Amino acid sequence: MLQPFRDEFNASFTPEKYKTLLGRLDQRTRTHVDFRVAETPCFFDKSLLVEMAAVGAELTHQLVDSPEYMKAAGEAIPEKYKLGNENPQPNFMTVDFGLVRGEDGVLTPKLVEMQAFPSVFGFQDVLAEEYVRTFGLSDEWRWHQGGQDRESNWRLFRKVVFGEHAVENVVLLEVTPQAQKTLPDFHIYEDKFGLATVDIAKVKKDGRRLFYEKDGRWIAIERVFNRAIVDEIERKQIALPFDYRDDLDVEWAGHPNWYFRISKFSLPYLNHPAVPKAVFLDDWYAGKNRGELPESRERILLKPLYSYAGQGIKFAPTDHDLEAIPVEDRHLFLLQERATFEPVIKTPNGATMAEVRIMYLWPDGAAMEPVISLVRMGRGLMMGVDQNRNQEWVGGSAALFR
Repeated sequence: MLQPFRDEFNASFTPEKYKTLLGRLDQRTRTHVDFRVAETPCFFDKSLLVEMAAVGAELTHQLVDSPEYMKAAGEAIPEKYKLGNENPQPNFMTVDFGLVRGEDGVLTPKLVEMQAFPSVFGFQDVLAEEYVRTFGLSDEWRWHQGGQDRESNWRLFRKVVFGEHAVENVVLLEVTPQAQKTLPDFHIYEDKFGLATVDIAKVKKDGRRLFYEKDGRWIAIERVFNRAIVDEIERKQIALPFDYRDDLDVEWAGHPNWYFRISKFSLPYLNHPAVPKAVFLDDWYAGKNRGELPESRERILLKPLYSYAGQGIKFAPTDHDLEAIPVEDRHLFLLQERATFEPVIKTPNGATMAEVRIMYLWPDGAAMEPVISLVRMGRGLMMGVDQNRNQEWVGGSAALFR
């Protein structure tokens, strides 16, 4: 895309530059980046990124501004994870789009999914900067969305994460953070702000307060930058030192309830040309909205509502796949129309598909703002970096524009 820059980059690429890129990323994040980073950034026309950001914001407001949807989404939150002190809107949003070619030949964004949960804001800033630096690209290239630049992006991020609290009273809370592939992202916040990364299983509860240990001291937690995913807590059977239903004297940047409120659960409620048709599995068995889905199972996906990083997704599910899901759990699964992504990134290894994630910050009492994007390049059925490990010119990338 965006010639002649695509061909110029491919022609000047060397394995040595790519090796240098990976080394610089490890150095700047103080750890090894364990997921696959693509050999190339993606060069996009700015108008396409602006269109995606606008659609993502419109879809988010369709949900947040609807009392009917908010009521249904609230009832879908598992009772044991229903936390009080909820923000009136999500502080973080991610909206993923694939690119499909319309009947008129024009590339059009198609929604993959959306999630009210923070993504790798810090790592994407560093990755885009290192693409430009390592490959000697023009300093005219930009990667921040919505009119942001590096300074304004970090100011807004700090406002959302820290609020009015002192740095030592704000923590990034995660499940076994040292074992997460997103650890490079955590280290960027540690180095830039002094933000403490804390294992959710190692905090201490005293009355209505939570505390974390640092240098032999127990420090009060007043605000949490939440990166802990309930699905992972369940899968790993993590014993928590507090109950989500406790009346805690803690603010949340990225309140855990929003992980459930805006997710794959949202897709059947959306009305927009960019949104694929979707039906809850229990509704499908009841005959509701069956006609909205393609007749061919080859064009359908089965998705668990609250999994992360593509876990549990089945392509072309069979009757056996559907019947294997217990009746009482079918409301936790979705049947979704599958879009055919267009291979649009020209590489020495052939054309590669791109899935673009627009990432938003939403300060309390202010407007939702797109700030940066993430690109997943792939050639398989799924676009996640885990599903494209044994190939080249695929993996995590960044969107650059002029």
